[in-house]
Amino acid sequence: MALFSSLTPVFIAIICVLIGVIMKKTNGEKEKRDTKSKHPSRPWVDEDLKDGTDHPLEEEEGEEEWQGLEENVAHVPFTGERYSEAEMIKRSQAFYELLNKRRSVRFLSDEPVPREVIDNVIRTAGTSPSGAHTEPWTFVVVQDPYLKRKIREIVEEEEEINYKKRMGDRWVNDLKRLRTNWIKEYLDTAPYLILIFKQVYGWLPNGKKKTHYYNEISVSIACGILLAALQNAGLYTVTSTPLNCGPQLRVLLQRPANEKLLLLLPVGYPKKDATVPALTRKPLEDIMVVM
Repeated sequence: MALFSSLTPVFIAIICVLIGVIMKKTNGEKEKRDTKSKHPSRPWVDEDLKDGTDHPLEEEEGEEEWQGLEENVAHVPFTGERYSEAEMIKRSQAFYELLNKRRSVRFLSDEPVPREVIDNVIRTAGTSPSGAHTEPWTFVVVQDPYLKRKIREIVEEEEEINYKKRMGDRWVNDLKRLRTNWIKEYLDTAPYLILIFKQVYGWLPNGKKKTHYYNEISVSIACGILLAALQNAGLYTVTSTPLNCGPQLRVLLQRPANEKLLLLLPVGYPKKDATVPALTRKPLEDIMVVM
């Protein structure tokens, strides 16, 4: 009996340790399950919108092949346009006034637009600079009514989920004042949809993957040039980045796996009763710093 009494504290200590270990293991497994079951509400859940620049292709052992242009690219003489100071000021002011009229228009007419204009604005976007001149962009022009309708169905289905579950209250409330929601009528009324895909990698003649450096930045610059070209041609659009639609749209449009959707632009003329939010832009002193 005395022996049992002397061992009792030891048994109690052992039991406490075992209970602690079991509880810790149980809580750890619960945390793992909770982490897996949580659905992030942040907008960047779309893998297609992630920039692959920070994850370069793994170099194969012994790989020394130049991935892009020929090793020695010929250089040719270059002479650029040069204007007088007065002409430079005049042209820059005129271009600013043209672009300052650009607005995001969600109410687009189904009035036909000359196909040659679309060809020209995309040709203009293709003049954009790109990392190592890889030109990692594909502009898919959709004019077929059936495809436009399917695109609208895919986008609206995902956008409803985005607005209700993924985007979060703050973002939804910020958009509410602009009177925008998951209904995208312009997707099948605009005469053209331009879907811009970034090529996260390319292919070498020997079938191996080719790195596309800064692919997202390069394609984003091209998109900016495209917006300016559309404005210059008297056409209007709204920049759309439909979250979580990329894979479905890629399949619908039969695009390869190395292309990921970056931007969707409905293009056309504004409806006669079109409206836009009464917004103002930041003045120069708020966006430029001179050192």
